[in-house]
Amino acid sequence: MQLVPKTKLAPEFDPILEKIILDVGGMKCAGCVNAVERQLTQHPGVKSACVNLATEVAVVESETGAVDADALAQRLTAVGFPTQPRKARGTVAGEISTLPDPAERQRREMRSSVRQLAIAAMLLLLSGSGHFGNLGSSVLPVLNNIWFHCGLATVALLIPGRSILVDGWLGWRRNAPNMNTLVGLGTLTAYIASLVALLFPQMGWECFFDEPVMMLGFILLGRTLEQQARGRAAAAFRKLLALQPLLARLIANPEKGGGSSSVEIPAEQVRVGEWLQVLPGDKIPVDGEVVVGQTTVDESMLTGEAVPAIKQPGDMVTGGTLNQSGAIAIQATRTGSDTTLAQIVALVETAQTRKAPVQKLADTVAGYFTYGVLTASVLTFFFWYFFGTHIWTDVSMSGGMEMISHADHSVQTRLIASVPTPHSPLLISLKLAIAVMVVACPCALGLATPTAILVGTAMGAERGLLIKGGDVLERVHQLNTVVFDKTGTLTTGNPIVTDCLLISEMGNGNPYSLIQIAAAVESGTHHPLAKAIQQEAQRQQLSIPEAVDFHTEPGLGVSAVVEGTVVLLGNWDWLSWHGIAISETAQQVAQDLATDGKTVVCVAVGGTLAGLIAVSDTLRPDAQSTVDKLRQMGLRVMLLSGDRPEAASAIAKQLGLASADVIAGVPPAKKAAAIQALQGQERERGGIPNPKSKIQNPKSVVAMVGDGINDAPALSQADVGIALHSGTDVAMETAEIVLMRDRLNDVVESIQLSRATFNKIRQNLFWAFAYNTVGIPLAAGVLFPSLGFVLNPSGAAALMAFSSVSVVTNSILLRRLAHHS
Repeated sequence: MQLVPKTKLAPEFDPILEKIILDVGGMKCAGCVNAVERQLTQHPGVKSACVNLATEVAVVESETGAVDADALAQRLTAVGFPTQPRKARGTVAGEISTLPDPAERQRREMRSSVRQLAIAAMLLLLSGSGHFGNLGSSVLPVLNNIWFHCGLATVALLIPGRSILVDGWLGWRRNAPNMNTLVGLGTLTAYIASLVALLFPQMGWECFFDEPVMMLGFILLGRTLEQQARGRAAAAFRKLLALQPLLARLIANPEKGGGSSSVEIPAEQVRVGEWLQVLPGDKIPVDGEVVVGQTTVDESMLTGEAVPAIKQPGDMVTGGTLNQSGAIAIQATRTGSDTTLAQIVALVETAQTRKAPVQKLADTVAGYFTYGVLTASVLTFFFWYFFGTHIWTDVSMSGGMEMISHADHSVQTRLIASVPTPHSPLLISLKLAIAVMVVACPCALGLATPTAILVGTAMGAERGLLIKGGDVLERVHQLNTVVFDKTGTLTTGNPIVTDCLLISEMGNGNPYSLIQIAAAVESGTHHPLAKAIQQEAQRQQLSIPEAVDFHTEPGLGVSAVVEGTVVLLGNWDWLSWHGIAISETAQQVAQDLATDGKTVVCVAVGGTLAGLIAVSDTLRPDAQSTVDKLRQMGLRVMLLSGDRPEAASAIAKQLGLASADVIAGVPPAKKAAAIQALQGQERERGGIPNPKSKIQNPKSVVAMVGDGINDAPALSQADVGIALHSGTDVAMETAEIVLMRDRLNDVVESIQLSRATFNKIRQNLFWAFAYNTVGIPLAAGVLFPSLGFVLNPSGAAALMAFSSVSVVTNSILLRRLAHHS
């Protein structure tokens, strides 16, 4: 199985394109993401680049061989974003050996941020002590000394604030100012203004050394909380990575059987065809086939089923699942990056970098955000300096986020009693400009979408739902129609023969029965109907004659030569195409069988209709509940089948679907056209109206659920393709959602999870835009004329820190959905 992530344009299917994955450090906000993407797309040979702030990963698409991954990494490192390429060694273990590097870097950054936070908190406590009046000074008189507070601010800038100032300066120098640029400018401006006021008291300026200390304290607090929240958001994906086994026990002499001695080797070195020993309690190292022994295997990581599966010789096992009860020997069938688990890991990680179209607005805004904030800060300064402080003469800014006090400046007055004029227009204008710089938060814009996608896709992987990116989530949210394939999707895919009717004698002294002849022809194909006919012949213990010259026409029928006679098996169209006459009696019998929900296979021997074989396929146990739930969600549920209308209508009747919701007799080549026709229709709400549904699209947005190679074109044409894991590889490559547990109910779960994740994205983006839309004018003093309220720089820093933490925390709340659903 090759689970290949796909977009509607499917660039990865283009043989001239290759993917390069980079682990990128140093990104702090959406402005950084924009700068990294710009650097990557400007590199010759790069076709596209997608950067994820939450996972710190960049996925680059380039012409094969045209771009060196190391050169890209060096380019980003040179402009301030330490980068390393994710080496593709073609093995799971090879990938594992590189994956801990960014994880270890994140752990180091977390430890560093905690240390910086501890230092900033201590400085914040000492600096803020003056706000408690004589309480602090009675314990430590030095707390009333302005030079002491100057020293605290200096230490705060040089130690915990150094990395912010340096990164902000680098961003400014490379013409890509970021959040650190804004914070650095704000803290340095407050510090320098206070230092000038201290050194030149005759100027009459106010000192506010506590502001840069408090700003840095709140910002570092917010970043530490944000890193912890991002770590929790990525926990599910790390758990998925941890499933990948590192070691395997190679059986040196497989010809001696499973009892031969084994030697431990790295799982990356296992090759297809080699025998491996798996003891109780071991993780199965690669995908393989059991050749010796019997055991039970915990496959819950793949299927979600808690009950262990019994495995005997001939059964397939999946790498990463847990062997429980017995020692077995397996023969490797898929190794390295070809294993099911490795494909899941690759798919989930790629999905986390695929952006939802709704994020384009955030990315566009983020690219100009810092310049806009700097402009707003300058305008704020000029307005208050030249106009505001002259119109509202009672403006003052005390050391807290509070209503303006007209009589007393609390701590500030006590700390700088020697300063004659604490209401300097210049200082007040400067403080408001600093507050505007600090309150703005491009970080929230950058984290709004990727954190929600990170949590949603990782949750999906935990529950056997592989959702291939943020663009898929958005389309799922717009769905109003779900189309199911019939055979193998709504039904079990294991049909049985119910009727075998002889229409005319086969002549020429043919010693074989109708079922024997049919089984011989069907031995050349793997269709579910062929399997049913062959199983019926085996059940009756009949010998199957030899057939040659097979020819198959998908969706129509199959032909072969049996005992020198041409035999045709298929539907009416197949026989008519070959000029076979069909009597009215035969047609009536076939129609009666089809009315009962049976699929009729016509058998023609030597140019004459010899008989009819009726095959019945039962509904999956969860088919009815799945259809009912989808209709309760306000979705129109439809059935698309290549079967005769009578057979499809019988299945639809069992599911309670109206005849208008059944499209039958559609050959595989025309299924995509049927989906396209549905997409062009005006939207119809099917099933039970749902007043809570937010779908407002006037056109039908269609999901196709299928499992076979015949469904691949329709899955690709649909707005959202959903494939069952039991289906063919090409169906799963084409689909945007793969249901690993092979349960039809997971169609409902995948839509619910996608909708919930997309709702989180919208909530996050709304909060990020609303916060900046409200916060920046608030910091600029827009409420002072009416309410007398001014936001000081330290209060602005606290709000900014809260905005990023709130976005990430809101994404993590998605996990509550998993516990309540």
